Amino acid sequence: MESNVSGNEPSGTAWPAAPPPEPRIDLAPGRTTFARVLVGVDSTEASLEAVRQGERLRDPGGSLDVVTALELAVTAQAGFAATPAAAQLEAEAQEALEAARKAVPGGSFRVVEGRADQVLLDEARAVDATLVAVGSHEISRPVGIALGSVATTLLHTAPCSVLLAREPQQEAFPRRIVVGVDGSAEAELAAAVAFALGERIGAEVWPVAARDGKDFDISAVDGIATNVLVEDGSPVDALVAAAAEAGLLVVGSRGLTGVRALGSVSERVAHQAPCSVLVVRRP
Repeated sequence: MESNVSGNEPSGTAWPAAPPPEPRIDLAPGRTTFARVLVGVDSTEASLEAVRQGERLRDPGGSLDVVTALELAVTAQAGFAATPAAAQLEAEAQEALEAARKAVPGGSFRVVEGRADQVLLDEARAVDATLVAVGSHEISRPVGIALGSVATTLLHTAPCSVLLAREPQQEAFPRRIVVGVDGSAEAELAAAVAFALGERIGAEVWPVAARDGKDFDISAVDGIATNVLVEDGSPVDALVAAAAEAGLLVVGSRGLTGVRALGSVSERVAHQAPCSVLVVRRP
C-alpha cells in the first residue's frame, strides 16, 4: 500500500517522520469510555490478559467488575455424573476468578450462573458498563459466527464499547494507538476516545484513513486530526496493516447489531488485527 500523510508529500514509510498528529475535535466525549469496565474471564491466559488490559485502560476512580460464567446447564446430559461435573465446573470457575484477582487485586469479582455470552450482556446492562473486555481465543470470524463465540456475540450485540484483548507486542501497553478515521461521526468518536486515552496514559496516537472506504471524506478526515496517515486500499487492509506496529487499534461502530453487523469493518478488523482492538460504541 502507498502511504502518505494528509497535507504532506508521500513519506514512503508506514510511520512518517512528521510532527505527531494533533486532534482537531472535542475530546470530552471520549473521556468516559473507560469509566465502568466489565471483564469476562475463564481459565485461559487470554482472559487474564483482558483483565490486565481492562485495569490498564480503566479511568482513575473508575470501576472494574470481573465476572466468570458458570454454565451448569451443560451438566444436564451427564446423568448420574451431573453432581460431580457441576462441582468441577464450580471449582474451575472459582480458580479462574482467583487467578484474575491475583493478576489485578482491585475490583469486584464474582461468579454468575449462565452461558458466558448472555452473562456478560446481562451484567453489562446491570452495571451500566461503558466497556466490556474479553480475551481473544483466535477463533476465525466464520467459525465464531457458527459457534456463537463470546467475542463475536459481544461485537454484534453489546450495549457498550468492546475490547478484544490480545497479548501485547511490546512491553508497554499500549505504547502506540492506531485509530481508524473516515470522516464519519463514529470515526470522530473513536478518535476522541483514542486521543483522550493517549493523553491520559502517555501513548502515541496515529489516525489512519483508507481512500477506498465508502464513507471516506478527506475534508472531514482533516477536521478530525492533523497528519492523518492516508492509505490506498480498503479500510480493513489499511487498519490491520497499521496495527502490526501498534498495541491497540481503535475503530468506531455504526451501531449495527445482530445479522446486520456481519462483515462490518469493525467486526472484521477485530478478528484480523494482530493487536488488541477496541470497538467504540455509543452507550
